[in-house]
Parts: sequence; C-alpha cells; structure tokens
Amino acid sequence: MTREGGPDRGRYVLDLGDGAQAELTWVAQGDTRVATHTGVPRAHEGRGHASALVAAMVEDAKAEGFRIVPACSYVAVWARRHPGTATHFA
Repeated sequence: MTREGGPDRGRYVLDLGDGAQAELTWVAQGDTRVATHTGVPRAHEGRGHASALVAAMVEDAKAEGFRIVPACSYVAVWARRHPGTATHFA
C-alpha cells in the first residue's frame, strides 16, 4: 500500500500484480479529505482490497488529525459498517 500525491489531492494505491491496481482517490478541503472514488479491477473484487484502502486512509486520519468526507459510496458504506471509526468521518 502506498500513498501518492501532495497536500491538495492524492490516492492510496494497492499493487495487485500484473500491472493491476486498486485505488482510493481524495481531494483536500480545509482540514478534511474528501474520498472521491474507490476502484478495484473486476478480476480482483471481493478480496478486501477496497476495505484495506479505506482502513489505510482512516489510520492516516488518526495520525494526522484530518477528517474524511465520504463522497464515494463505498467509503460511506464502509464508515457505517465500522462505527468505531465515526470520529474520523465528517
């Protein structure tokens, strides 16, 4: 798992082999990061990759003090399924 980008936008990337990648993209808005898209190639769906991407963003939110705006539907569902992380979502 890697985090790419800068202070204004970026993405979390998971290398799945053979050039395939799963990603979660975000843009900064003040002290929040808007999670805009989560994508996993069809051949790799159902293996927990998207969940791992969101979990990595939540860990960074804990460490860096930002809150996550779940504009991506997957991130919104993930947040509802993990109520213990609610303080990290806006």
